[in-house]
Amino acid sequence: MIGSNVLVVSVCMNSVNNRHKNVVLIGTTGGIGSALIKQLLQDSDVGHIFAFSRLSAEKPIELCNNKVTYGYLDLYSEKSISQLGVLLESIELDLVLVCSGLLHDDQTQPEKRLSQVNMENFQKLFHINATAPMLIAQQLVPLLNKKRKVVFAVISARVGSISDNRLGGWYGYRASKSALNMLLKTLSIEAQRKLPQSIIVGLHPGTVNTMLSQPFQSKVPAEKLFTPEQSASYLLGVLEALRPEHSGRVFAWDGAEILP
Repeated sequence: MIGSNVLVVSVCMNSVNNRHKNVVLIGTTGGIGSALIKQLLQDSDVGHIFAFSRLSAEKPIELCNNKVTYGYLDLYSEKSISQLGVLLESIELDLVLVCSGLLHDDQTQPEKRLSQVNMENFQKLFHINATAPMLIAQQLVPLLNKKRKVVFAVISARVGSISDNRLGGWYGYRASKSALNMLLKTLSIEAQRKLPQSIIVGLHPGTVNTMLSQPFQSKVPAEKLFTPEQSASYLLGVLEALRPEHSGRVFAWDGAEILP
């Protein structure tokens, strides 16, 4: 575990080769983030992975690799996020995957009815699910490789689709993911001007057996409840198939586009 910004830079510079793909993963202590690291390490085209999270726990032994550099990131701190651009300023990035997100915690639960809506929960959901990814983009999109296909992707959710909302409820989470999707669309238009081979997308990972979804799995059919490894594999397959003309959209784990 890298505990200081200076150490992150020194480790990176000794092991990075811009001829290979450089990957940044945000939110790597969750199930999907950890699974993505494992699978990306099997890709011979990947040169280095920069994995950021807010937890400093020791990584599982299978995630300890000289191709992975771990760093601390506090999504509630704009100063912490702003350090990303400084840490990685000399590195051309090929893939940025933001896996962080908030549906519930000890203080926040999805609203079942209007009477449960409150300002504090809305602010927290919008910050983690929409604002923080854009602050990350502000730092990292300028570092994307200008010579080849590059991807900036954020985990979104099908419930962020307005046209797909048939059940209601989950006011804050739905709205924050809808906001994220709009922000990604807007970013994709700006990015195309300087990065014509860029792909800016939202990704719906399906219902994954992680802490985020555990309280809501009871009605999910077994065949539609994915392991993190399944979901990570599906998402990487989707990203591989995407082209610049797909930028600004949201895609599900099976490659199907999710309409606004």
